[in-house]
Amino acid sequence: MRPGLVLAAGPNGAGKTNLLESLHVATQGFSPRTRVDANLVRFGASGFQVRAVGTGERGELTIDVGLQVGDGKHARLNGALVPSLERVREESATLVFTPDRLAVVKAGPSVRRAYVDRALGRLFPARATLAAEYADVLAQRNAALRRAAAGLIGEDAVNPWTERLATAGAELSAARAATIAALEQPFTEHAGALGLANARLDYEPSPVTSELLETRLGRDLERGTTGTGPHLDEVRIGASGHELRVHGSQGEQRVAVLALLLAEAELLARSRRVPPLLLLDDVLSELDGDRRAALVERVHGGGQVLVTAAARGALPGSADQVLEVSPGRVEEA
Repeated sequence: MRPGLVLAAGPNGAGKTNLLESLHVATQGFSPRTRVDANLVRFGASGFQVRAVGTGERGELTIDVGLQVGDGKHARLNGALVPSLERVREESATLVFTPDRLAVVKAGPSVRRAYVDRALGRLFPARATLAAEYADVLAQRNAALRRAAAGLIGEDAVNPWTERLATAGAELSAARAATIAALEQPFTEHAGALGLANARLDYEPSPVTSELLETRLGRDLERGTTGTGPHLDEVRIGASGHELRVHGSQGEQRVAVLALLLAEAELLARSRRVPPLLLLDDVLSELDGDRRAALVERVHGGGQVLVTAAARGALPGSADQVLEVSPGRVEEA
């Protein structure tokens, strides 16, 4: 792929999404489609190997990610084996749009919390582990609640987990609030440029303090679960005073997800010397001509972008490179 805007065009089923997926695996170490690595291996094959060559923050960069069935994944940076795939993600930033990403708007609060936590990790790497740490403490407190309710331990055995949960929850809530605050202005701007006026993000944290958890202890013991905290937070995505999950059209929901991606890309480009790679799969469908043109204007010239489409004419204007995709082949047009 050349730098700039690259269009991968071909009929449905030709392999455009596989091309995009391979770039995501090479630069992030995992698939945007599935977390089951075995699903990435072609039927009858013993594994896979993907190589990406480009420019990172420290200069020329070659990334190799491979897997042998029964052996797990491995990665190399410039030929040197790395201890974890996290090192790959530290070297290369990639953001992806696929049609199932509409769930960030359409689905329940847990999907939006997961999105914010992923963005948190990319925008504030030092705080990337907060969500996992909170989830671990929450699981321990809930287990203690159930044991106490069953009479296996005393209620006072829950107290240490209450204190730890309040601390971990406060840190996670603050980090999520910082992430939303960073995203909100560029999100509103990009959404407006794509025809979605007055778009906004609202963060509604579920409070978590030691005092509140202690007053709720009876109810938590009865239910065997913690009834307040960041695991119940809500992030609302709206426009012109209405919530897009409930009242937005499919096109408006798509624009909102794209605006989130563009907002995060803008923030990452500011914090890193190399803009993130954008992978946009079937992004142009359900966008009218004006919105397609606005999207292309927003992404063109900002870094390397791969857009997939069934036909070359779906992309307004001209791409820096056009790839024709057919089953088993990718050729420059």
